[in-house]
Amino acid sequence: MARRKGSGSAEPPVSLLGKEVAWPQSPEAATLERVPNPHPDKTYLARFTAPEFTSLCPVTGQPDFAHLVIDYVPRKWLVESKSLKLYLGSFRNHGAFHEDCTIAIADRLVQFLSPRWLRIGGYWYPRGGIPIDVFWQTGKPPAELWIPDQGVAAYRGRG
Repeated sequence: MARRKGSGSAEPPVSLLGKEVAWPQSPEAATLERVPNPHPDKTYLARFTAPEFTSLCPVTGQPDFAHLVIDYVPRKWLVESKSLKLYLGSFRNHGAFHEDCTIAIADRLVQFLSPRWLRIGGYWYPRGGIPIDVFWQTGKPPAELWIPDQGVAAYRGRG
């Protein structure tokens, strides 16, 4: 990925930026990219919010919708945002339950980035009258970290 002067990284340059790229057909086919963290000595939170996340119900094939909030404390790497957008978009044709989608995204990011800490909030819109929200984190957050609320209201129509 983008090489920082003196970083010693052997990562190839970021390949998705500035190019027209087709949506990946599945999460497995999606390419995540990363760039060196310019502040690896700092403890800070990076947040990605995907208010229009979609996947498919594995039983009915009907679309499921969620508002995802991904918070992480980087170490050496930052996830490149266009690659994350394409990865999340690849779930549009992917059949999986809410819990599986949410945890699969977190697992892939943790394996790819090795962050100090990561949490994901999957705020799923109801199907069959019941919203299913899924929350996970890697462990206790760093003690000195300021963590704002994820900003998604408890279910009242999610509006």
